[in-house]
Amino acid sequence: MTVDLKLIAIFLGLCVPFLLLTILAVVSVAQRDFGSPGKKALWWIIASIPFLGFIPYFLFGIRQGKKVE
Repeated sequence: MTVDLKLIAIFLGLCVPFLLLTILAVVSVAQRDFGSPGKKALWWIIASIPFLGFIPYFLFGIRQGKKVE
């Protein structure tokens, strides 16, 4: 079985940005106060959904949390 390096590069080019944005969203949730532990847990779960969770978090959740200094 041969592995096509071009196919691997395309796969990584598509997956790595989603992985980095997911990590960024989870770190952002950790650094914010959402008013209650339940809301923070909810946003943590949403942000942790692979490949899609960062989208609703960055559209809606990031505005609800306040940056903890």
